[in-house]
Amino acid sequence: MKRDGGWIHTLLEEAENERMHLLVFMNMFSPGIVTRAAVIGMQYLIVAVLLSIYVVRPQVVHRFVGYLEETAVQTYLSVIKQMEDPTTRVHKEWSELPAPEIAITYWKMPEDAKFIDVIKQIAADEMHHRDVNHEFADLNQHDFNPHVHTHIHDADRAAKLRKATQPKHYGTANA
Repeated sequence: MKRDGGWIHTLLEEAENERMHLLVFMNMFSPGIVTRAAVIGMQYLIVAVLLSIYVVRPQVVHRFVGYLEETAVQTYLSVIKQMEDPTTRVHKEWSELPAPEIAITYWKMPEDAKFIDVIKQIAADEMHHRDVNHEFADLNQHDFNPHVHTHIHDADRAAKLRKATQPKHYGTANA
């Protein structure tokens, strides 16, 4: 075991963010058993292949994921364009859908947010993931994570929020 220079924090944050994207879409649309099985099956296959490559050449996987994220960005931008075009079926069916509660909570969106606002947020997330993975592909495996300062800032902010929202314990030694 050796120190990773703070890479794990960014990778875990990206994984959690991608999980939220999946939960948002599962909340909006009910995938059938065939779709669920296909997704799970592909996850097993992709994880095995990418893990095998990552052990040998992590930069290759980060570059691949960067390109994969670029494909996601282009897909979301296309969906946004269709949602904003009143002549499309996507506009008619999706433009007035409310944002699901899970998205409103996760991204701290206004209560009256629409599904298109969620798609725009996800597109922005994917742009960030694309850039981070291309950046990681350019780094030496032993370089420090250039995003560590963001994680420190976020941790400080979370600690302050937790302290501000903790109930007072009157009459205890911790008061």
